[in-house]
Amino acid sequence: MSESGSEIVHNDRPAMVRGRPKSGRVWKEQHARSGAIVNVKPLRSSWRTKMNKKLTKQSIQNFENELKDTDRKAKEEKRLIMEARKKLKEENAKKAEIVQVINKSSTLKKMKRKHLKTIEMR
Repeated sequence: MSESGSEIVHNDRPAMVRGRPKSGRVWKEQHARSGAIVNVKPLRSSWRTKMNKKLTKQSIQNFENELKDTDRKAKEEKRLIMEARKKLKEENAKKAEIVQVINKSSTLKKMKRKHLKTIEMR
């Protein structure tokens, strides 16, 4: 025995020798059953933990809001660019149109309804 009087005895034997699995999957581990695992939460959490959770939740919420704002701004910019392009395209289409000016009102009176529908007043 040792001089200190308190000696710790280590058990060097493995808990149980398991043979080769029938499936052949030797890399799989033996898991504990779900009923054997006990997770007990305390009834009350401390003030520090509450404040830490509150701070992390707030920071996450702020980050999410920033992301949403950036997405919203990007969509708005994209929409404005699209509107400007559409407006420019319409203006260019109007410039490219071939227009025939009708000065005599008698020619309008002679036209049929179907043809009058196609005429635009500017």
